[in-house]
Amino acid sequence: MGHCYSLDLRVRVADFVEAGHTCRAAAEHFDVSESFAIKLVRRTRDTGSPAPARQG
Repeated sequence: MGHCYSLDLRVRVADFVEAGHTCRAAAEHFDVSESFAIKLVRRTRDTGSPAPARQG
């Protein structure tokens, strides 16, 4: 089951990667999974927002 990450953390991870760091470095720095960082960056690029998708 996935974790519910705050919007603040999502924004910080996305900004960290946008500043030139890798998704792997962001995952290690913020103690989240690499897949979360990768999917978050992809979502931010596609939708313009790091907010989570609606569930259900």
